Amino acid sequence: MRRFGRFNVSAIEAGRLGLDGGAMFGVVPKPLWSRTNPADEANRIDLATRLMVVEDTTTTIKRRVLVDTGVGNKFPEKQKAQFKITQPEGGVRQALATAGIDPDSITDVILTHLHFDHAGGATTARDDGYVATFPNATYHLQRRAWKWAEHPTERDSGSFRTADFQALGANGQLHLFDGPIELFPGVSLIVSEGHTVAQQLVLLDGDDDGKLLYCADVMPTRAHLRLAWVMGYDLYPLTTLEEKRMLLAQGLEEDWTIFFEHDPTLTACKLAEKDGNVVVGEELKF
Repeated sequence: MRRFGRFNVSAIEAGRLGLDGGAMFGVVPKPLWSRTNPADEANRIDLATRLMVVEDTTTTIKRRVLVDTGVGNKFPEKQKAQFKITQPEGGVRQALATAGIDPDSITDVILTHLHFDHAGGATTARDDGYVATFPNATYHLQRRAWKWAEHPTERDSGSFRTADFQALGANGQLHLFDGPIELFPGVSLIVSEGHTVAQQLVLLDGDDDGKLLYCADVMPTRAHLRLAWVMGYDLYPLTTLEEKRMLLAQGLEEDWTIFFEHDPTLTACKLAEKDGNVVVGEELKF
């Protein structure tokens, strides 16, 4: 846990998964990306599922916000092996408990988008169906992201599992909205359209500590700070490139902290400039 302005911010390691390196780096040749992200015999690279918990220490209303929920525990063994999924016994709730956070104290869950490695832990399988993993929380999501996940294209349908999110719409815990918003004081959401429709990035305003960007799948790892290193998974890669250009320019100018959801070893960093490129500066732990 690290104090960041008015907030206590914790990084939650909710497990690992392995995804195809070529898909993670798009048109970048393997001899280049494998220097920073070596692949296994099945061409999978090691990725974290790193969540973030934000607690506002200044308000009288106790609010504890979880950003994304990891893969979850609903995958059959064959697919767990396919995606090289490992996670704590008990899933995201156990990951929170290990970090000293009572899972039932989560008041809000911000889902950046509904791909299975981000929203899988949002619901839990029970004998009578699926229920919200966090019974006391409101789940926040862009309306267009919800609609898209209900009817994805053939190209990206494999990234969504309806069991991860349908129950949220039935039990009254889902808050859908449209466009950028300051969701809570100091907690703003930026809408991104490159990776998938209406992904939302979380931007914290830490006052004297600056701003922190939870950049989800716009820049999933430190290697993706390079402008041209864009995922093959992205629906609109040129849009991702331009979003990265704007975010990195603003982040460099305003001394943002960048929080990585999938980097296997680096939680967060400041930005620096080298030879005209934006690179990792000071490394930070949370």
